Amino acid sequence: MLTIATGNRAVAEAVKAAKPAVIAAYPITPQTEIVEQIAEYVTSGDLESHYIPVESEHSAMAACIGASVGGVRTFTATSSHGLLYMHEMIHWAAGGRLPIVMANVNRALGPGWNTWAEHTDAFSQRDTGWLQVYVGTVQEAYDATLMAFRIAEDERVLLPVMVNLDGFSLSHITQSLETEEIGDFLPPYHLPHAIDTEKPRGYGPMTGPDNYYRFRWDIERSMRDAREVITEVEREFADRFGRSYGPTEEYRCEDADVVVIALGTFGKEAEVAVDRLRDEGIRAGSMRLRWFRPFPHLDLSGREVVVIDRDYSFGFGGVVANSIRAKTGIEPYSVIAGLGGQEVTYNDIADFVRGRRPGEETWFGVNNHV
Repeated sequence: MLTIATGNRAVAEAVKAAKPAVIAAYPITPQTEIVEQIAEYVTSGDLESHYIPVESEHSAMAACIGASVGGVRTFTATSSHGLLYMHEMIHWAAGGRLPIVMANVNRALGPGWNTWAEHTDAFSQRDTGWLQVYVGTVQEAYDATLMAFRIAEDERVLLPVMVNLDGFSLSHITQSLETEEIGDFLPPYHLPHAIDTEKPRGYGPMTGPDNYYRFRWDIERSMRDAREVITEVEREFADRFGRSYGPTEEYRCEDADVVVIALGTFGKEAEVAVDRLRDEGIRAGSMRLRWFRPFPHLDLSGREVVVIDRDYSFGFGGVVANSIRAKTGIEPYSVIAGLGGQEVTYNDIADFVRGRRPGEETWFGVNNHV
């Protein structure tokens, strides 16, 4: 069915289609609309689910952990400081190999207090063992949320998935949305190590030096296996519903001399900048990173690279730029832009390309080059 929706509404529609048995929720701007809409679906009977309005984000993730290990599909959503409040439980969810799906509406961290878009909140959780996907349109928010359940619950993965969408610039933007009758695209939830109340056992959380590292390696093995699972699920999704995705979304990259790399809505804005640059004779392309964990294999050989980071790791640099440097050996031109919702237009992105200095870093609006 074709309709008009915000990014937040698209996530809620996907959750309704996925039919999780338990949803634990706590409101926070700019995510609140997601859990409010889901609550309406539950109240109206459009979604048969146990909706738990918990007292905090920490409790929301704890409730999802309990329900997931009990053998049912779960979902939650949060943003910014709510995500930070979950931090301990986020580690537990991945370590427990629980396929929880969470939408995170990317928002800056305080102080100063700011409710606009930034990716630092999700990047602060990048090493917890969660898969992370970043979406750029309302339709993709719906599609990625649906696929997240399928990917997380695959027995080759069994890791939680975080679906990230930019606060306000996508969460509250209205675009066209096509929803689906998903049929058997999502098979029944099955957790091999679910607790069975008919077979009570004692569980101990302690793991000694002889075995702890094995559990950590198993997360890494599954993260590597997730690449193949993601490819399989995205291919089946395309066959069923006609919309194709991959680890990146490339635009006019085939003959590009310089490639702009960004996540989320900046990745879509860069496409307009590329068209402007092409009109000037600059062979530019854009590559929007969709999956950040597992980090994709990128072929950037022979090209200059401009990376726009909507984040910063103090004393280190842009997280995406440094990830690309570490994985490919390429020295990108690193631009820090859009923090806390700072306005960045396609004209600005085109200027980043025109003034690029490979191997250097600059903060947009600060005029500071390193």
